[in-house]
Amino acid sequence: MFENAALFELGLMISALAIGAAIASRLKESDIPLFILLGILLGPYGIGRIWDFHIGNADAAEQFIEIGAELGIIFLLFFMGLSFSLKKLRRHKGTIAVVGTMDLLNFAPGMLVGYFFFQDIMVAFLMGGVVYISSSAVISKSLMDLGWESTPEADQMLERLVFEDIVIVIYLSVISTVLLGEGTDLVSIGTNVGLAMVFMILFILVTYLKPEIFDSILNTDSNEGFVLRAVGFISVVAGIALVLGLSEAIAAFFVGIAFGGTKHLAKLQKFLYSFRYLFGGIFFFWIGMRTDPFLFRGVATILLITIIASGLYKFFTAYYGAKFFKLDQLGSAKVGVGMITRGEFSLIIAALSAEAVGRYAIPEITETIPAFAVSYVLVMSILGTLLMQHMDKISSILKLKGK
Repeated sequence: MFENAALFELGLMISALAIGAAIASRLKESDIPLFILLGILLGPYGIGRIWDFHIGNADAAEQFIEIGAELGIIFLLFFMGLSFSLKKLRRHKGTIAVVGTMDLLNFAPGMLVGYFFFQDIMVAFLMGGVVYISSSAVISKSLMDLGWESTPEADQMLERLVFEDIVIVIYLSVISTVLLGEGTDLVSIGTNVGLAMVFMILFILVTYLKPEIFDSILNTDSNEGFVLRAVGFISVVAGIALVLGLSEAIAAFFVGIAFGGTKHLAKLQKFLYSFRYLFGGIFFFWIGMRTDPFLFRGVATILLITIIASGLYKFFTAYYGAKFFKLDQLGSAKVGVGMITRGEFSLIIAALSAEAVGRYAIPEITETIPAFAVSYVLVMSILGTLLMQHMDKISSILKLKGK
């Protein structure tokens, strides 16, 4: 009955995402956890376990969702690059370097827990990455929803996120090289990271020395033509990077930096945001589809220990980092709770882990890491958002001093 139901499956998926977004908006929560849960519910490990139908059942639908998920990663990284301000980085480089160096300590809880339970360096390195990176999307949305975007606390959080963005670009270059079989020796890893850095430097140099090149690519009076040019260029550069053995997502990040330096920044944000939201939603749904909730039982103990350890560690490194830059108790606490949220980039690590090949295609990486990452993001994104929303009550109970 459902052999030729690809279009129905895709329509059902997008409708489910729309409902999830509406519920998240009503609850004033991040929509990422809901999109993941919908993927689990409507995928092969949810409804597929009790019925002969699930989203992704038809080959055409599964292929579309996989490509859509890849585009989701590309647009997530593209928008991260688009919002990456080199001017702000240069202006606040001292502050960013200090708070960012302190923030690097947040690799420790995930790596220590991972190595303690699995005695494997690669598993520990992956868990460290999942735990380290805060969610730019969730934090930015919460800052706007709460009216914190023009406060000193917001500046501190955004400066930390800028540093984390730089670190995660290098980190993703390394793990994509190792996990996807492009090379496991130090020379191969160094070459891949070096190529990524050359790619980035070239884009930055062209942006500064010949910005008219990127302006001319997008320079058209037609809105339709503008969108086609932008999406086409992003996709071609990402595809070339993939052919060269680089991460297509990292390439999209570099394109975002280049386009962010043009006069078309506002127009790009206006016209391409829907692409990010649609394909980003498909990516999170796809993550849920690939996640067997029964595996959550196997990571429950690890999850509980990591949530407590990493949550407290992230809070205190952010809190004392903010205090170092003269924020009061309340402002420092806001920075601390704001940085707790995890989201899209932890899930990108999960997706890469699930695709691991060769010597790293072991259950601890292809099954445990994704299950851990999904459950960790579900908890931390909700926890961080709730703490930010109720910061006034918390500060009143704890008698935190603020201006």
